[in-house]
Amino acid sequence: YLSAIGALLYLANCTRPDIAFSVNLLARYSSTPTRRHWNGIKHIMRYLRGSTDMGLFYPRGTKSTLIGYADAGYLSDPHKARSQTGYLFTFCDTAISWRSTKQTMTATSSNHSEILAIHEASRECIWLRSMIQHIQESCGLSSIRNNPTIIYEDNAACITQLRGGYIKGDRTKHISPKFFYTHELQKNGDIDVQQIRSSDNLADLFTKALPGTTFKKLRHDIGMRQIKDLH
Repeated sequence: YLSAIGALLYLANCTRPDIAFSVNLLARYSSTPTRRHWNGIKHIMRYLRGSTDMGLFYPRGTKSTLIGYADAGYLSDPHKARSQTGYLFTFCDTAISWRSTKQTMTATSSNHSEILAIHEASRECIWLRSMIQHIQESCGLSSIRNNPTIIYEDNAACITQLRGGYIKGDRTKHISPKFFYTHELQKNGDIDVQQIRSSDNLADLFTKALPGTTFKKLRHDIGMRQIKDLH
């Protein structure tokens, strides 16, 4: 079981973001797997066997813009009262960085879990911006330094609170001020958090199990293609 999880984690972290949530979910039970979890491993293996020619496709001629998506699955692990963080960053309309992981602290509401998720996405965004900026300047290209990176989030209350900054009120006094780091980044013009419909939030792929049609739509939207579809 551990060998299978290790191999799947390598794929999920490198070239197959479409299995990231499923693999992360099964990896939680590495110490005490059951037959049900092993069946989940085999289900992913069958899915991969049927899509061996699928991967991330980076087309020429697309706009070189870094765009982020953040989402949270509230209480995705009800036994330990933990939520799921999911984020994705695309460049040239194809995924270049993603993560699906269980939050390390208990979120007291869906809004709280969204703030934790976008905090993690913001940290990743700053690193990606510095790396892309270095590459662009080294190649003599126009830099993204003066353009904020848009991060899409589907929770309106979360966006409002992050724009206002840390306010010690009844709804936010229990949330650590450090998670409002995103507010400072917005003030500095590094990022711009905007609202998006839940159905269009690509980070949904990393926070919950989805119906087949929704899964295929989001998989296509993050830039995954089969070789036969490129001809």
